Amino acid sequence: MPDDNDRNRAEAVVRENIQVFNRSEFARLLGISITDACDGYARAVMECPGKCNPNEVAHGGAIFSLADQVFGIAANCAGVHRVAVSVHIQYIAPATGTLVAVAERVADNGSCDTYKVIVNQGDRIIAEFEGVAFRVPE
Repeated sequence: MPDDNDRNRAEAVVRENIQVFNRSEFARLLGISITDACDGYARAVMECPGKCNPNEVAHGGAIFSLADQVFGIAANCAGVHRVAVSVHIQYIAPATGTLVAVAERVADNGSCDTYKVIVNQGDRIIAEFEGVAFRVPE
């Protein structure tokens, strides 16, 4: 059973990884902010203005980037190094406002983990993303 010191160290690792992801050049460029994370879970937000296509809705690449960023932190925030090996996104509806992406681990086979990311604008689903991450051996 982990003691308080172990929990505190684990929480510090997660906080530091969130800061690293939020400070990354690409996240700052797109205005993506990780708001919550733990091993296998993460939540991030991004505003659409400034990231729109000629139809004045969020560019698919921006939506994909938000989903990929939250997938990355969910897979890597707890000190285990994972790399993406496969991703898929399905765009469901156009978006214009604040987007919230939530990633959750849905499967773990010991070497690869599968994550599902849902991107919402309010109560409306904008996109569904699935990613598989490979655990890099130490």
